[in-house]
Amino acid sequence: MDGLITLGASGALWGELTAGSAVPTTFGACTRAPAHAEAGYVLLGAEVVATVRAGGGWSVAEADVRRAAEELNAVAMDRQDVVRVGPFHWAQGQGSPEETPLRWRRRIAEELGEPAGPGRAARRRGGPPHHLAGIDWRQLLVEQGGGGARRTWWLPRAAVRLLDAAEHAEARWLHSAGRARPVSTHLTVPPPHPRQASEADGRHMTAPQSRDAEPRPYKGELEDQLYAVLSRRPGTSRQVAGWMCAVCRTAPATVLDHCHEHGYVRAPLCTSCNTQERPDHLYGNDIRVAGRYERLFATGTDDWFRHWHRCTGCRARVTLPLPHLAAWTARIACRSLRPTHRASGGRAPCGSLRVSWTGSQNAPRSCLLTVAVDFCPSGEHRLLAQVPYREAVERFRTWLVETAPAVAAAAGPDRLDGLPARPRPVIEDTSGEGLALF
Repeated sequence: MDGLITLGASGALWGELTAGSAVPTTFGACTRAPAHAEAGYVLLGAEVVATVRAGGGWSVAEADVRRAAEELNAVAMDRQDVVRVGPFHWAQGQGSPEETPLRWRRRIAEELGEPAGPGRAARRRGGPPHHLAGIDWRQLLVEQGGGGARRTWWLPRAAVRLLDAAEHAEARWLHSAGRARPVSTHLTVPPPHPRQASEADGRHMTAPQSRDAEPRPYKGELEDQLYAVLSRRPGTSRQVAGWMCAVCRTAPATVLDHCHEHGYVRAPLCTSCNTQERPDHLYGNDIRVAGRYERLFATGTDDWFRHWHRCTGCRARVTLPLPHLAAWTARIACRSLRPTHRASGGRAPCGSLRVSWTGSQNAPRSCLLTVAVDFCPSGEHRLLAQVPYREAVERFRTWLVETAPAVAAAAGPDRLDGLPARPRPVIEDTSGEGLALF
């Protein structure tokens, strides 16, 4: 009636229409968790399909299912081009301010975090097909490494983009429908044991908090030291645990943050501050510029830029690591170029900011930053600007003097002696713990 079909029929239709798609799907897309018809919608790929109460049950419009299937069938996928999706050590209580019920990264972490063994294998064979937004992600998952903390999980880049688009569409639908954000039930993972974190990734050293003495303020004791040297020195982990976080100055330090371009130690940080500066999403040489960058580049400017310039290389060149500079260019330098749309109470910025780059900071003439808007109602992937690396650096220097003069005054080209002639590439390994490029 009126083009409506039951949830069971819509799931079967979805499976039939997408049978030849590069993205594997499941027949239970509308009836099996995490689908929740009572919420007023189901996710099929990157499309939100509204549910209707009819005849004592829930139904959806057949035309909407066909449209979602058509969109999914247009997705091309290279299964060799994969992105790491876990396991990552989420900070306790940490969640995105725009978190949606799909929260696919957390769901994957929860399902794959179960103990290994015969029971797990049996559940894989005999249980219902796993799906996220109608996508059978189990068929795409690549698991590498051995057991325990050394296992890593990977999905094709196209699938990651598709699931991110599904989360964005869900968040936008909930907002436009005037619904309150659902209470989060995401998995809360306790901080890792120091030894496990060290085995999982040697980029950050973690240490248990010392109970014998109160953590002391950090006063630059590790300035100008190379992380590669310091990380091999006995007793460094205990030393890190003896300081307070150098950014928030309220929590004990647990990691030793360092610049991945120049290799210099920045300062000891707590887990929360160490995760706040990471990109929202990362696909190779492009990142989503999350809303939290507004705080890093605005209300917390002095603290964060002083921290980033603790790296001798960044301070001497009065710049930032390339991903940070790219995010700053998109959020601050190109702010006036971002279109807006009508919203309740005025106008709201369009879509989701994304910035990508070609080349590297090692070859400034060839490095180009491209700022775009994803999920724009007037045209997805709308290009805003292309900014050469050198121009971005000059804009940043001018802005830093005006916004954080104390930080700018402490920087400058007076300490270039002894700096690495060729800094390490900014993207050396995207498989690091928590995508910790910074």
